[in-house]
Amino acid sequence: MTDHTSGCHQDHSTPSKAPGCHQAAVTESGHTPSCHGTGKGRPDFLLWGSLGSVTLLYLATVFTPGALASANWLTVLGTTVHELVNTIWWGILIGMLMVAALAKVPREFVIAVLGRKAGLRGIIRATLGGVLLDLCSHGILMVAAKLYERGATAGQVIAFLVASPWNSFSLTIVLVALVGLKWTLLFIGFSLVIAVIAGLVFDGLVTRGTLPANPNRLDLPESFRFWPAAAAGLKATRFNSTFFKELTISGITGSRMVLRWILFGVLLAGLVRAFVDTASFQTYFGPSLMGLGLTVLVATIIEVCSEGSTPIAADLLTRAGAPGNSFAFLMTGVSTDYTEIMILRDTTKSWKFALFLPLVTLPQVLVIAWLMNIA
Repeated sequence: MTDHTSGCHQDHSTPSKAPGCHQAAVTESGHTPSCHGTGKGRPDFLLWGSLGSVTLLYLATVFTPGALASANWLTVLGTTVHELVNTIWWGILIGMLMVAALAKVPREFVIAVLGRKAGLRGIIRATLGGVLLDLCSHGILMVAAKLYERGATAGQVIAFLVASPWNSFSLTIVLVALVGLKWTLLFIGFSLVIAVIAGLVFDGLVTRGTLPANPNRLDLPESFRFWPAAAAGLKATRFNSTFFKELTISGITGSRMVLRWILFGVLLAGLVRAFVDTASFQTYFGPSLMGLGLTVLVATIIEVCSEGSTPIAADLLTRAGAPGNSFAFLMTGVSTDYTEIMILRDTTKSWKFALFLPLVTLPQVLVIAWLMNIA
C-alpha cells in the first residue's frame, strides 16, 4: 500500500482514537507504553538472555555435544532446545513475514476483512481465517498480536488465536493420518465451536466494560470500498529496495514482543523435560476424570509446539484410548499456554484480558473432552 496510508507509523486515525505502534496512549501514570513492552533505552533482558541461552545451547548441541555430556539434564536441555528450534523456526519466520506484511496494510483493510462491527459475523470470519492460515502456534501469536494492533476486536483476536494453532492445513493432514478422518473432523469442529463462543464472550465482556476495548479500533466510513481502495493502493506502491528494507525492519521489530516469550518458552520446555519424566502420561492418562485432569496439567506445564502436540495427542487416542484427553491436550496448549497469556498481556496491556483466555476457554475444553471420553 502507499506510504501515506500504511504502516504503524502513519495511520489516518488520530492518536486519541486509535494510537499506532509508536503513538500509544499515555497511561495514567504518565508513561507512554511501548508496543514491544520495554521502556525506551532499557535493555530487554528477557529477549536477549533467552536468545543468547538458546543460541549457545543450540550451537553446543550441533558442534560440541561433548561439552553438555557432563550432566544428563544439560544434555536433555540442549537436545530439547535443538529439536524445538528445528521444529518452530519456519513458523516463526513466516509469522515475522506476516507481521511485516500486516504492518504495511492500512488498518481500514484489516477491519474491512474481519468485519466493521463486533458480532457473530466478524467472529466467524476471524475463526475461519485462523483455520486457513497455515502457521504453527508460535507463528500465529505474532499475527494475532498484529491484528489487535491493526484494530481487530477482542473477540476476533481470541477467535483467531483459539482456532489457529493446530488447525492448519498441513497439520490437519498429519492428524488424519494419525487418528483418522472421523476424529480429525470432530476435533476441528469442536475447536471452531470453542473459538466462536470464546470470541462472542470476549466481545460481550468488552461491551459490558469488564474487559478493556481495543484502543486501536477504527470505525470505517460507509463509503469505504475494499477492492477499489486496494487496487489504488497497490498501483501506487513502489516495490523497491526501500520498501523491502522497511518490510524487513517491520518484521523484526514487530515480532520482538512475541519472540521473547517463544525463546523463553523453549528454554522452560527444555528444563521441564530435563527434570520431569513426560513419557508416562501417554500410558497412564486414560479416559477418566483423573486422566483428563492430569493431561490438562501436563499440557499446561509443558510448552509443546503444535507440531509436537499432534503426535502426542494421537498417542493419547490410539494408545491410551482417551479421545477426550487427546482433544484436551491439543486445546489446552491454546487455552492455558503461558506464552500466549503473557503475549496477550503485553499486547493489550491488561492482565485481566490475558487471564480471561483460560477462564473462558478451558471449561469448554474440559466439558467437550469429558463427553468424548464417555461417548
